[in-house]
Amino acid sequence: MAAVAVDPLVSSPVDSVRRKSSLIIKTDLPLSSFPEYQDPFSSSDDTMMESPSSNPASIVVDKVRSEAGRHPSPQPTHVSYPYVPKMNGNGHRVLRSATVGYVAPEFAGRAAQMKQVEEVIKKHGWIPDSLVESQIAWFYNELGIDDVYFQMERPEAIANHVTSLYAAKVAAFSRDDKREEIRLDMEAEGHAIYIDTSEPGVTALGGPRYEHRLESKYIDGADGNNRFRVETFRSPGVLGQNATSKATLRCYFVYQCLFVEPNADPMETRLEVISDRMFLAKATKNTKQIYQEIIETAVRRAGPVIEVYDIEDSPEKRLVVAFRSRTARGMFSALSDLYHYYGVTTSRKYLEQFSNGITIISMYLRPASNLEGKSFPPLDQSIHQITKEISLLYCIPQTKLSDMFITGELSLQETVYAHCVWVFVQHFLNRLGPEYASLMAALNPEKDNSHAEILSKMKKRLRTETFTPDYILEIIRSHPELVRALYASFASVHLKVGAGFDRHFIAPTPAFEVLSDSRLKDKITKDVNNEHEEMVMTAFRVFNNAVLKTNYFTPTKVALSFRLDPSFLPAFEYPTRLYGMFLVISAESRGFHLRFKDIARGGIRIVKSRSKEAYGINARNLFDENYNLASTQQRKNKDIPEGGSKGVILLDPKQQDKAREAFEKYIDAILDLLLKAETPGIKNPIVDLYGKEEILFMGPDENTADLVDWATEHARNRGAPWWKSFFTGKSPKLGGIPHDKFGMTTLSVREYVKGIYRKLNLDESTVRKMQTGGPDGDLGSNEILLGNEKYTSVVDGSGVLVDPNGINKDELRRLAKNRQMIVHFDLSKLSKDGYRVLCEDSNITLPTGEVINNGTAFRNTYHLRDSGLTDIFVPCGGRPESIDLVSASKLIKDGKATIPYIVEGANLFITQDAKLRLEDAGCVVYKDASANKGGVTSSSMEVLASLSFDDESFIKDMCHDSKGNAPEFYKAYVKSVQEKIQENARLEFEAIWKEHEQTGVSRSILSDKLSYAITSLDEQLQHSDLWENEQVRRSTLADALPNLLIEKIGLDMIIERVPDAYLRAIFGSYLASRFVYECGSSPSQFAFYDL
Repeated sequence: MAAVAVDPLVSSPVDSVRRKSSLIIKTDLPLSSFPEYQDPFSSSDDTMMESPSSNPASIVVDKVRSEAGRHPSPQPTHVSYPYVPKMNGNGHRVLRSATVGYVAPEFAGRAAQMKQVEEVIKKHGWIPDSLVESQIAWFYNELGIDDVYFQMERPEAIANHVTSLYAAKVAAFSRDDKREEIRLDMEAEGHAIYIDTSEPGVTALGGPRYEHRLESKYIDGADGNNRFRVETFRSPGVLGQNATSKATLRCYFVYQCLFVEPNADPMETRLEVISDRMFLAKATKNTKQIYQEIIETAVRRAGPVIEVYDIEDSPEKRLVVAFRSRTARGMFSALSDLYHYYGVTTSRKYLEQFSNGITIISMYLRPASNLEGKSFPPLDQSIHQITKEISLLYCIPQTKLSDMFITGELSLQETVYAHCVWVFVQHFLNRLGPEYASLMAALNPEKDNSHAEILSKMKKRLRTETFTPDYILEIIRSHPELVRALYASFASVHLKVGAGFDRHFIAPTPAFEVLSDSRLKDKITKDVNNEHEEMVMTAFRVFNNAVLKTNYFTPTKVALSFRLDPSFLPAFEYPTRLYGMFLVISAESRGFHLRFKDIARGGIRIVKSRSKEAYGINARNLFDENYNLASTQQRKNKDIPEGGSKGVILLDPKQQDKAREAFEKYIDAILDLLLKAETPGIKNPIVDLYGKEEILFMGPDENTADLVDWATEHARNRGAPWWKSFFTGKSPKLGGIPHDKFGMTTLSVREYVKGIYRKLNLDESTVRKMQTGGPDGDLGSNEILLGNEKYTSVVDGSGVLVDPNGINKDELRRLAKNRQMIVHFDLSKLSKDGYRVLCEDSNITLPTGEVINNGTAFRNTYHLRDSGLTDIFVPCGGRPESIDLVSASKLIKDGKATIPYIVEGANLFITQDAKLRLEDAGCVVYKDASANKGGVTSSSMEVLASLSFDDESFIKDMCHDSKGNAPEFYKAYVKSVQEKIQENARLEFEAIWKEHEQTGVSRSILSDKLSYAITSLDEQLQHSDLWENEQVRRSTLADALPNLLIEKIGLDMIIERVPDAYLRAIFGSYLASRFVYECGSSPSQFAFYDL
């Protein structure tokens, strides 16, 4: 095997800007020869297919060549503009060839530069003098490189490149096959060049993968202030003298953008403002017109905009795709894989960036003439299919199964489908099974803490070790035929072909035979090798049967959403059945939305992971955490109309900076399934097996507070009639009531804290208090501002602050008002016994002499220390299950709790079994479902106002004006909301305290019993004869609805405007909560009628 490496002959003039020049030429290259490069799409845990170490491309090429042809997956019509003049018969606009594309500014010094290059090459003598001129002419004239490159480079650098490319021919001469493989890369601060040998129409999994490389470094990896444009050219002729050679050279040129206006508004569309200066200089008038039109559409759309043009007197087609930057990581290289799949290649490809945040990729497509022996559709049909599948590719450009698409084992539709089910399987195959249920029945976890501890540990281990994501992926990869059969079954149900759809290229049924569910079951049993494989592939059937509706086949989408029937969940693990379940998968994240009632409300949170290990834990716990949060919300919402719901979005490991993009896609994808589609070719109707209208009520949660306004406006722009009530917690300019500004959540928590002080005659000012969730957070800051306790410790994201003599209240309140972490605490305000340990600290000696080796570990476990400094603990922040059954033992000494009182402000901070153990040890515990319900009450009343007003009155009476002035009605309504929160919290506190005194039942159990009693009675009342009695109905609604709303709008108008289901929920929740608070969680069957 021949190999030649040529070092640079001379220094490049751009070395001063840290240029990395690596000119490596190989005839058959091992990967180690290339500059070190981390593939952005390789798995964090090495599950992605690795490139072979030798002759990598041949394996893939041989596999592709063995196929007879490719099978396009059926999907509805592609996106295109409305009718415009001069259309071809296929509906594409026709471009005059003379006006197409780019015209590089002519380099007047070209000839002189060629002479200088010749002199440099001859000086060093690597190329025989008789061949120098022809090699230079070949480089300048045959590779498709435009004059911009030659204008930017010095003769010495060009001489290096010409010499390096010549070396490949020398190396090839010693090979039997005389094959030339030329690979060159040069990376600089604001400029890069890559030249590679490739076969048109074929994607190689091996080699340097330059498209992935430049994509990672310059397109997806660049920050907003340093953006890059890309030009690529394929040489018109094949490389070398070998008659069988099919390889050509592909050149990539990367240039840093110099925008006319770098900070353009996202809605700005004028090219003269938002363009890169090189683009303005090179683009023809026709190209500018095309880009102008497509940008004007793209800024108004969440997903990609796609257009195809015929070129006059040319077999090529021009495909243009526009989308928001940062929303499709990996799109540039994924498009190459897509058109290669259909036997198409590009002669030129351009990626342009615009300072309003739009990216445009323009490709000149033609059939790859070198792929003999394989059957592909005609170019028009191939491009038609490509345009339809770009929407799907945009949703998830790269997956761990992408190589199965590249090699032709699966179509794009099948690959993405398999990816989605892979995600589904990770969350629902690791179930505990009947053996765990039998063990749980044999033990007595409710009464024996040791049994509960064993089961808790076993549950965590079983879910961690049974089916890992890698193992599931390995099984899926082993059964492409089963994947195809299962996809065909899925598509046969959800692929709608009817009026308004393109029938010309799409068969009414998929090409693969559609099997019934029973035949699929038999096929799986026959094809698999063991029980584990059968379980994984059976989970595909479970997924298919659970999907009630999906946007999978909608022409324009930004993420994939599935409305699932949750009945497949095992009852012994999830005893309270979910009402509704959504799964959303995008390029940046995966997420669920769960609800327990038709009318339900809850926040949407984004979970970030600081490391791969943290991501693994978060991914394993994602669904269970979501379920538990929604369940807690259901118990919290006992005295309001809405049931409990929650949405959780988990960012992928390499997308931790894409929270906004992930949130926007999550919301838009769910809206796809809530709204009726009325725009053919953009939002087509979907197959709806659910068959009923759904309305979701959402709110802010972790990492989403600043995104709520966008969601509200987006729902409005998409025509949602309920846009005003879609999200609570929006800014006052949209009629929102911010929880943090008015302390809504904290008002409820404080009622429980003050209730304990009141019942036990405690002096608040002398009570020693510990708080997790510091002065920077909503709940934490308001707890500090509203309380008057003696704070001895505060734990937040930055570290731990402790003072046994009491933390300085004025300094703590200063931080709370400014929403700052304790890292900003003035240490001069601490007493001699006080200290602060930050997460980044190590080997810190405390005033007691104790040495803290690791600040993060100290922060994470401080709340479990027996410090002797805490009378009341109010968790206002922290991860779920920060205290579980095992760690709770650290808070118990000699059978007695070391902390007398706990009011759980943070959701799920303490597990239920840990609460019971602490209560058994004498601790007074009020759980999150009771204490932390102020925010849900505020949100419910915000929803009610949104539903009651018409649009005009809502803006007048609930929305702040442009100067931030609040309407008088708004001010009064906020005050009434605060009063309602305090009233509801006092009623429940007194009910739990009273029943505990009477029965001795733990308060944590009583909280759940009250919630269950209220929600059960609520459901009965909504469907009882009482609701049908108009006099009772109106009387109850008059009592339940805020007086301010009735006085402003009128009871009759409210009843007319508010949906019937919501009015029923108000009716039921009001009567049920007041009755149970008065009579307890287990009243006599006649008690309701005795009142």
